[in-house]
Amino acid sequence: MRFDDGIERQQPPGLLAPRFDAIIFDFDGVLLESEYVGNKQIADYLTAHGHPTSVEESMNHFMGLSGADFLGAIERWIGRALPDDFHDERRAEDERVLSEGIEAVAGAVDFIGRLPPELPKAVASSSAPRWIETHLGHLGLAHHFYGRVFSGAEHVARGKPAPDIYLHAAAAMGVPIGRTVIIEDSPVGVTGAVASGAEVIGLCAGRHCMPGHEERLRTLGVHHIARDFDEVAALIS
Repeated sequence: MRFDDGIERQQPPGLLAPRFDAIIFDFDGVLLESEYVGNKQIADYLTAHGHPTSVEESMNHFMGLSGADFLGAIERWIGRALPDDFHDERRAEDERVLSEGIEAVAGAVDFIGRLPPELPKAVASSSAPRWIETHLGHLGLAHHFYGRVFSGAEHVARGKPAPDIYLHAAAAMGVPIGRTVIIEDSPVGVTGAVASGAEVIGLCAGRHCMPGHEERLRTLGVHHIARDFDEVAALIS
């Protein structure tokens, strides 16, 4: 495979030989099973406060959003301002899972281990760097992304569904966005990924990917769907 330094290298046995010059991963729901865990907490909280909400409804309305967009979506759903203790509950839950960890999406760790070490790879997420970096540490993946963890909350003015965070990540790696592949799972993330001009793979491997999820991603312009990381490997090779 030829990398962006122009040097042709033979890959050791077992490693993938991607046809792209860089790979960008969303984080929650792509590498970490946090979309299901987080949306279950939201659904349980809202239900306990008089607004019956299923995990599926939480994922359909809130998944992939952050900041004011996320809070606004919840308030529209319940038809009023957020309860006073909402932020305290969220902070407590975040601290709990930051301490205890969350499982990886099936196949994610092995897949990253099969990528060539010299292939530029980054995380581009709506989550805060502390969240991403702590969980990468729990998963044993931090060394793969050192210096290449990018947050829509800190590194760009416009978060997802704008394409800015992906463009920022590609520029930081020194790779044209058109030579980059993005692995995304949420409708919000996919919208920005498609708009960036990169190749996009819609990943439907996490526990949060309910029936109809694949079709939702396709309607947003995703041409390649992977139901597990073996299918991702086949698509990028």
